[in-house]
Amino acid sequence: MDYVNLGKTGLKVSRICLGCMTYGQPATGKIKPGSHAWALNEEESQPFLRQSLDLGINFFDTANVYSVGASEEVLGRFLRAHTRREAVVIATKVHGRMRDEPNGQGLSRKEIFYELDQSLRRLETPIEETLEALHDIVKSGKVRYIGASSMYAWQFTKALYLAERHGWTRFVSMQNHYNLLYREEEREMLPLCQVEGIGVLPWSPLARGRLARPWQTESTKRFETDQFGKTMYSKTEEADRKVVDRLGELSEKGGLPRAQLALAWMLSKPFVTSPIVGATKPNHLTDAVSALSLRLTPVEIVSLEEAYTPHPVLGFS
Repeated sequence: MDYVNLGKTGLKVSRICLGCMTYGQPATGKIKPGSHAWALNEEESQPFLRQSLDLGINFFDTANVYSVGASEEVLGRFLRAHTRREAVVIATKVHGRMRDEPNGQGLSRKEIFYELDQSLRRLETPIEETLEALHDIVKSGKVRYIGASSMYAWQFTKALYLAERHGWTRFVSMQNHYNLLYREEEREMLPLCQVEGIGVLPWSPLARGRLARPWQTESTKRFETDQFGKTMYSKTEEADRKVVDRLGELSEKGGLPRAQLALAWMLSKPFVTSPIVGATKPNHLTDAVSALSLRLTPVEIVSLEEAYTPHPVLGFS
């Protein structure tokens, strides 16, 4: 495993981050945001969490809305039983609804302090209130660093500016939507992160499995039930298929799994710190780690990128 600094901090994270939205418990009945019918229960999750440690992964991403808190519980119990807390890095987020009451979600000072483990998103709360509350959390010692997720570059720039202006804790990472099928972040956000020394942690690096197999040849439980994924990619299928087919050509030529190639392409970008990879099969993690040693040629990179066409903004509002 390779380890790199998270942005300008001295914090070392593995170049593969394990996304834990998959782990917790399968959702039943009315599906709440952050819960999924395809999620694995605690027993089913254990082999992949164990495998991640064996592969040298020390970076885990979760949120309290994943399986309505069960993802954090499963991850926490596993790490307490199998490693030392100081040996791993856990990223979590604040935003989503956890309680059916007026203050059960959002980015107010009250809710941030009450729900330290939720997903950050843009709401009506003034950014100054959010930033000051996050700063206070860091100063309290309960959180080491703060990161942001999925927003417009101008919003992130404003947050960085206000933090510097007021002497508040600065964001050290950006967790955003980025993969071979969606590269709009290259226009503004990723150059901003690179020049500001912000660690980039792409979510959905395999486009929810679309980059791991031939175009729509395999139907998985996640593919069938993932309504959010369908809304994200349904309007660009013709353009996306060209990229997937090009990836397939390179896969056949080199005899390498598509997932490895897609991740190797991402890891070739100097602004990428650690893509967040989910796993429901052992090869998902081995492919991710194998991608670290795979070096694409400039010609191969151009070949993968030239089929891309501009997309509408996806992944945030």
